[in-house]
Amino acid sequence: MFPSREEHSGSPRSPPSSPSSSTLSLDEEQTNTRLKPDWSKYRSVFECNGYHLETARDVKDHYLHNDRRGMSPAYRRACALQDDDALCGDPGLPDNLFRGTRYKDEKKLVVKAVHLLSRELDIARYISSPALRGDPMNHCILAATGNSIYAAILDFLDVPSDGICFVVMEEWSSCLLSHLPITLHEFLSAIHQCIEHVVFLHRYCIVHFDISIYNFVTDYRGHYACIDYELSRRLDIDGPQVISLRGTEIPPELERGEASDPYMVDIWALAMLILRSCEATGFGIPELFHIARSMLNECPDKRPCALVVLRAFRRLLWINGRPSQ
Repeated sequence: MFPSREEHSGSPRSPPSSPSSSTLSLDEEQTNTRLKPDWSKYRSVFECNGYHLETARDVKDHYLHNDRRGMSPAYRRACALQDDDALCGDPGLPDNLFRGTRYKDEKKLVVKAVHLLSRELDIARYISSPALRGDPMNHCILAATGNSIYAAILDFLDVPSDGICFVVMEEWSSCLLSHLPITLHEFLSAIHQCIEHVVFLHRYCIVHFDISIYNFVTDYRGHYACIDYELSRRLDIDGPQVISLRGTEIPPELERGEASDPYMVDIWALAMLILRSCEATGFGIPELFHIARSMLNECPDKRPCALVVLRAFRRLLWINGRPSQ
């Protein structure tokens, strides 16, 4: 039986609009495919809004300053350009991403190009809306830093004539494990934030569908954020089951070609994130392994919901002498 919203979140929310079919295949219709924009065409859009996209000069200066000349494909690409003012993309990034800075404070940025009608943009706007951005378990848009607000997504730049939107974000780490937690406290805090965000998503009837160590990033100051909503969906309370997926962590029922509860697909992937993080950091905590094993049950209906996982994890924090917040 498909779990109710209360089972997933513990508190009711108004359901968003979503597909009404009983099964969900993650199709790749045109509005949800990755874009390959001509970034130079939109340079003035960024300049008018106070943002600067990286040029060949910027890339050269970066690698000269860091004494890494000749070692990077990005540096070699910049040197090959005749015009130092020409935009220079990072060859390590996909075509829908570009680096830049904000003029007023030189903050480093990553900009993502998405279709105006894409599910990804719809979800990004939804979880950054005033009603949701203040939720303390929202680890995508906002995180508290002392008495200030630290925003991961800074701006949405719409270009309606081309059906495109540029999502302007602060540049954080490349992935969850690119900056390994040094202490057990830092490790538990990172996992705590990952679990909280999945609870937040499920509370508002959103499934991520690609929870992994590659889609959580850090600001190197103890804050972690979930990224990449290309596969994500907003569902009704009794939403459809998923029958196919191309995410990073695929549960066994989908590997067998069977349908699954979308929320339980996220739970399986979250367990894999926990186990891979434990392996990478060397923090082997028996109680945490026990939680993860329950999330990896072969039968999706027997996996705990995100809220139950969070409660179990917070009990683990108290056992280890660390408050949940």
